Amino acid sequence: MLVKRLSIFIIAVMMIIALTGCGSSTSSQDDNKAVKTETRSLQVYSGAGLRKPMDEIGKLFTEKFGVKVHYSYAGSAQNLSQIELSGKGDVYVPGSLYYYDLAKEKGLVDEKKDVAYHIPVIGVPRGNPANIKSLADLGKKDVRVVLADEKSAAIGKLAQKLLEENNLKESVARNTVAKAATVNELVVYLSMKQADASIIWEDNALAAEEIEVIEIPKEKNMIKTIPVCVIKNSQQMELARQFVDFTASAAGKEIFQKHGFKPVE
Repeated sequence: MLVKRLSIFIIAVMMIIALTGCGSSTSSQDDNKAVKTETRSLQVYSGAGLRKPMDEIGKLFTEKFGVKVHYSYAGSAQNLSQIELSGKGDVYVPGSLYYYDLAKEKGLVDEKKDVAYHIPVIGVPRGNPANIKSLADLGKKDVRVVLADEKSAAIGKLAQKLLEENNLKESVARNTVAKAATVNELVVYLSMKQADASIIWEDNALAAEEIEVIEIPKEKNMIKTIPVCVIKNSQQMELARQFVDFTASAAGKEIFQKHGFKPVE
């Protein structure tokens, strides 16, 4: 009888040990699975006019390094305000060095890398109905001009400086029928023939079938540089620097060139 009870006890103990072992194994497998399925990601603030090359760079970066890239596209000034107010984000890609310098003064970003040039041009609807040939024509009577808001977009601030340098600020101001928050909105105005002319980035104009480009002579133009930099509050500095390096690499610059930008050598 005693032997029988002892046998039953031993069997029960062995079953408990076996069940405990199975439980530990399952837990370990679940933990490993959780680690494997965890997705790393970056928050990138980019100028709205850079959407096409940046989208492609983000996709390639994800494929190459397994890091998801989330973009916030807006005017460079809007993005800078968002970075400052939220205290969050990993990478900043403004449309010109002016906004990088501003962010640097505020202590919001690290050192930059230059990627490509932003070249201002005059954009007109296909067929050029107002017969625009130069910046001076934007100030002629009955010409409808649409510009980017200088308080939100890099091209808006540049356009005002460009007009001022060429003594056209007042005459063009009288012809300005609307101001847009981003360069993408300027493309819509021109494509729908709701304006006769605008000052936009060359790459945005070349990408739109319904828009023609009137070049601005170099001696009258103000060509800008597109930088990329790490946001100091980033919680994943190494990944952010990796993205900056990739964007400014030969592969990144090639993508910018593909979309109509002139890369920085």
